[in-house]
Amino acid sequence: MKSSLKNDIGLAVLRILPSVMLLTHGIGKFQKLINGNFEFGNPIGIGAAPSLFLASIGEFACPILIIIGYKTRWAAIPAAITMAVAGLIVHSSDPFGGTKEKAFLFLVFFIVIALLGPGRFSIDKK
Repeated sequence: MKSSLKNDIGLAVLRILPSVMLLTHGIGKFQKLINGNFEFGNPIGIGAAPSLFLASIGEFACPILIIIGYKTRWAAIPAAITMAVAGLIVHSSDPFGGTKEKAFLFLVFFIVIALLGPGRFSIDKK
């Protein structure tokens, strides 16, 4: 296998798998949003409803865009910011080995995706 093909397959795996995993966290938030249930934390002081809306974008809408590879670098930024807020603010008092660690792992994935881009197997490259 050529090196560039390996790189493109690696970028696709890096892009798709973490996004699918994050999407499982975002589906519940998106369902709350569309059902009109705005009970949610207020980690950055803008109110529960705006926080839920932003979390839904970062954990639901952006992962979908990243999975299909559309506006991938731009979509990775809100996902990374959401994970930074989750790790640094929402779960700041949690021990590192649990939820906080997952948030930081997702943060690293989305920073790398923003830096490297989607690779050949994406809508961005078509």
